[in-house]
Parts: sequence; C-alpha cells; structure tokens
Amino acid sequence: MPFAQPAAGGDPGSPGSSPTAARGSAAPLVAVCAGYFMVILDVTIINVAVPVVGRELPASLTGIQWITDGYTLVLAGFLMTGGALGDRLGNRRVFCSGVVVFTVVSAACALAPSAAFLVAARLVEGLGAALIVPGSLALLQEAYPVPAARSRAFGLWGSMAGVAASAGPLLGGLLVSTVGWRWVFLINLPVGVACLMLTSRYVAPSPRHAGRALDWPAQCAVVAAVALLTAALNEAGRRGWSDPAVLAGLGLTAPAVAAFLTRERFARSPALPLRLLRARATSGAAVIGLLFNFGFYGMVFTASLDFQHQRGFSALETGLALFPAVAMTTFASVLSGRLTRRTGDRPLVTSGMLLGALGLAGWAAAGPDAPYPLLVAPMMAAGFGTSFALTGSTATVMGAAPPAYSGAASALFNTTRQIGSATGVALGGSLLATGTGTGYGAGLRTSMAVGALAYLTAAALAWWCVPGRADAGGR
Repeated sequence: MPFAQPAAGGDPGSPGSSPTAARGSAAPLVAVCAGYFMVILDVTIINVAVPVVGRELPASLTGIQWITDGYTLVLAGFLMTGGALGDRLGNRRVFCSGVVVFTVVSAACALAPSAAFLVAARLVEGLGAALIVPGSLALLQEAYPVPAARSRAFGLWGSMAGVAASAGPLLGGLLVSTVGWRWVFLINLPVGVACLMLTSRYVAPSPRHAGRALDWPAQCAVVAAVALLTAALNEAGRRGWSDPAVLAGLGLTAPAVAAFLTRERFARSPALPLRLLRARATSGAAVIGLLFNFGFYGMVFTASLDFQHQRGFSALETGLALFPAVAMTTFASVLSGRLTRRTGDRPLVTSGMLLGALGLAGWAAAGPDAPYPLLVAPMMAAGFGTSFALTGSTATVMGAAPPAYSGAASALFNTTRQIGSATGVALGGSLLATGTGTGYGAGLRTSMAVGALAYLTAAALAWWCVPGRADAGGR
C-alpha cells in the first residue's frame, strides 16, 4: 500500500536509523495500529473468559462485572487526560508509556492470584489504554502529513476497532477452550513488545508544549462526567433505566459536565478550548462518531446475544457469524482512504451512514426468525458503512484542531465514540430484556431500528459539518 513520502524539513538523522526516515512508509501505521488493536481487543476478548475466571479464582457476580467494566470505565474516563498529557509531554512519549503500562499490567492480570487482584490490575490496564488511544491518532497525523496518505492511515486505524471488537469473542473462545483464560492477557505481551519496538524505531518524536500547564480541575471534572455516564449506561443494560443507581449516575453527569465547561471557559490554559467545541467540524464529527459507534456496537452486541441465546451458537460460532461485518470494515477503510482525495470527506461519510442505516433497517424488516443468510447483507452493510464513514469523520476532527491540540482532539473523538458504544450496548441490552412488552424478537427489531435512525441522523449531520472536497483542499 503506497504512502506519500515525508515532507522536507524533518529531524536530521541517517537513513534507516532515524525514526523520521520511515515517515513515508507503512511502519508508523503498523506500530500505532498494533497498540490500538491491543486496547480494543481487551474490551471484548474478556467477555467469554469471565465465567471461567469466576469459577477458578473464584469471584462473585459483582467481581465478574468489575473485571469487564472496570477496564472500560477507566479507559473512557481518562481519555481526555491522556490526550492532554500527549500534547504537553509529546504524543510518542505518552503513547509508549501507555504501551509499557498496558503490557506489564497484562502480565499481572495473567498471573492474578485472586479476583480482587485481577480487578485492580484491570483498572490500571485501562489507564494504560487511555494513554495509548489519543496518542495513536495524533501520531498518525504527524507521521503522514500528506492528506491522501493520512486518510488511508486513519481508515486503517479505524478498521482496527471493528476487527478487534468482533475478533475478541472468537479469539477469546479459542484461547479459553485450549490453553486457558490467562492467555487472554498473555497474548498482549508479544503485541505490546513489538508495538514498543516499532514505535521507538520508526515513529518520530513528537513536539512538546511543556509551557501549557495541565488543567487538573477540568481533567477531574471530565473524568467524573465520563466515568459516571459510562457506569450508568453499563448498569442500565443490567438493572434497567429506572434503577436508582442508574438515575443517580445520569443525574450526576450533568453537573460534572457543567463544571468542566465552566472551568474551560475561564481557564488560562484549557484542556480543550471551547472554540474547538464550538467549531462545526469538531463538534459535529465527534457526534457522528458517537452515533455510528452507537449503531455498530449496538448491532454487534444484540447480534451476539441473538446468535448465542436464540440460535444456539457457541462463542466460536458467534465470532464466525459476525465475520462478514468485520471483513467489510477493513475493505471499506482502504477504499475510503483512496476515494477521499477525489471526492472529499463529506460524500463518503454521508453515503456510509446511509448504507449503515439501510443495513440495520433491513435486519429490522427481516423479522426475528429470519434465517442467518438473510442477515449477512445487513451486517456487511453496517460494517462497510461505519468504516467507510470513520475515515472522513476522523480526518474532519483532526484537521479542525491546531497541532498543539491534536491529542485533545483525538481524545474528544474517542471519548464520544466510547460513549456511543456504551449507549448502544446498554440500550440494546435493555430492549432485549424487556422486549418492549411483546417478546425478545420485538426487542431485537426495535434495537436495529433505533440503530438505523442513529445512522440516518449521522448522515444528515455529516452533510452539514463535514467539509467537501473544496473545503478540505488545504487540510
């Protein structure tokens, strides 16, 4: 896959030894995507292992839930902090620090002697992940300054999420059934070591903005807001939306957000300047990310439950059944990266969202007992459409942010996507549990219909906020 050669004026160094020598190659992309893949894989690979973990350690139901949810809560809550640290200390330094933390703590998870130890290790692992994700996009922004190459890199980066999320249950089921649940964490070790070596060798050092102080009050407010919201959404899928704990979490989120916005308005060195949030491209593309993650991960979650609980598929068979959606994410990311130079981002994001809406609407129309072959095309449409739109929306967010705030912009985009995923899973779980009063199949169809509506909303928003070819020419 060709990537544009780096612009002149890079850091001095001999060819083959300086990281800047590889800026025109695919090596930085492989390094960054390895770290991002590892982070997203750990969100889903654990799901099929926790029942076995609960028996062997042993763990209570609450402990099992925290093994899964503790990681995602810390990841979502500290993304903005990770982005701010990357902008201040250098994105490569923070990214590599996150990889080291994640890899070492993965080994600790694998060696966990008790459930309490494993929960604590998962929390720290989530912190390492929160340092990796914002820097991953910022490093690609720096490594591929030419728009066409950068779009292809963003596309492949985005496809990693779909591949990792969908491959998690398949790989987890395979590992648990052969070598044991501890290998769910040990598999991260060679990936983490390879990622660190590739990043150190082929990714150029990032600029630092050490004069910009970290806005700790704002960081604490956003951690509280995102953690409360994510926790409430996670619990809503299990307890229901009217549960007091869920209502309390949702209610406390609002003042935390208000505190963050108030602090950012008056701070001398804001973590996320409000002018970026007011920018149509930044805020609009972030909302689009929330909506397509809501639709796609809601589909993956409800489809997984349908395949296992209604159709009797094993975890391994479920992973294979979801493969058509996964395969489309990689193909669509490559295609969108190549087309964006000719069309601009707006047509790709809009058409991708419309295709995703068509796919989920087709699933809803197929009925609750539709044979699996009829569901392949809807899954492929949703996977293709989401990945097709991800490239352009990512480029829109990153292109609208000044270089000094690339980590913060990446963190904003990934935070909204994480919230979208949590919301899609929570709503899908609630609809399946209640069946909207008429049964499981009706809940499944309603979940797909709501996901289709989210895609349609994202398509309309994309036409309004994503730059067209003429607008994006200078990016």
